[in-house]
Amino acid sequence: MSNVGQDPEQMLRLARAGDGEALGRLLELYRNYLTLLARSQIDRRLQGKVDASDLIQETFLKAHGNFGQFRGGTEGELVRWLRRILATTLVSLLRHYCGRLRDVRLERELVAGLEESSRVLDGGLVAKQSSPSHKAARREQAVLLADALGQLPADYREVLLLRHLEGLPFPEVARRMNRTPGSVEKLWIRALARLRRSLGVSP
Repeated sequence: MSNVGQDPEQMLRLARAGDGEALGRLLELYRNYLTLLARSQIDRRLQGKVDASDLIQETFLKAHGNFGQFRGGTEGELVRWLRRILATTLVSLLRHYCGRLRDVRLERELVAGLEESSRVLDGGLVAKQSSPSHKAARREQAVLLADALGQLPADYREVLLLRHLEGLPFPEVARRMNRTPGSVEKLWIRALARLRRSLGVSP
């Protein structure tokens, strides 16, 4: 189901008023977004020891438990807060699996890495030429893009994530996807066109 028509700031107000169901629905708006951000860090640092869905579930549990500490009032502020929780959750997992002690520098690196991935989602895949609706224009574009990626066929989504979010060259993307470089480039062109159409962005 698309999240375009939902108003996160209205849900945020309800959640602040103590509506637990609204808080749950609010957090669900960011599942696709946070999963994509977590994916590159998991691949790079944990080599598949952790599933992204488990990491996001843990992030949501912490967000629920600490929601009273959130002081922002906009979607952008909420997204930044959730990214910080995701980073601290990742740090805890790294300490668990890699035996690392608390490392403030690592936490800063993770926050910076997640922010960079968010910027790639925000501007690196499609130009901000148009949006599906006026309401969507008010939403965080990186979140909308993550939802649109989630609606793509698996091979389309994979080629875009490997090429853009992980920044891999086509030969490495081809190796990861067990395809030839030529077929991967053609797949990437089709996937990018499909993503642009789904977002209502001009070619």
